[in-house]
Amino acid sequence: MSSGLLVNDDCLEKFQLLKLKKQYKYIIYKLSDDNTEIVVEVASEDGSYDDFINALPENECRYAVLDLEYEKPGEGLRNKICFYSWSPDTSKVKQKMVFASSKIALRKKLVGIAAEIQGTEYDEVSLETVLDKVSRSTF
Repeated sequence: MSSGLLVNDDCLEKFQLLKLKKQYKYIIYKLSDDNTEIVVEVASEDGSYDDFINALPENECRYAVLDLEYEKPGEGLRNKICFYSWSPDTSKVKQKMVFASSKIALRKKLVGIAAEIQGTEYDEVSLETVLDKVSRSTF
């Protein structure tokens, strides 16, 4: 079921720049202040994985896209675009419900995602956990 929220055009434009031109390292999306659409909160051109994780708020839901660069033993350097659905246990119930029902609207627009990561606490989105997931995938 969809929440009916719109996806702001800037969300797709910045995603295309991340995917095709490698202009951004990660993008974090949030609900607009009037709760009518999904908008870009942060589009970072650089930064470490820790910088990315630290940009996720402790008590609020977010979606994010990260161009993850990692080394696969024996196969060299790899890149995968990962979609994150961040819904901390400490966020408000209404916000979690709206985020859960709005995810599909954003995901449909972001073509080219290699892995999807869901997290409710920071351990679930740790670099080790994510690397384990993406290195096992067959994308």
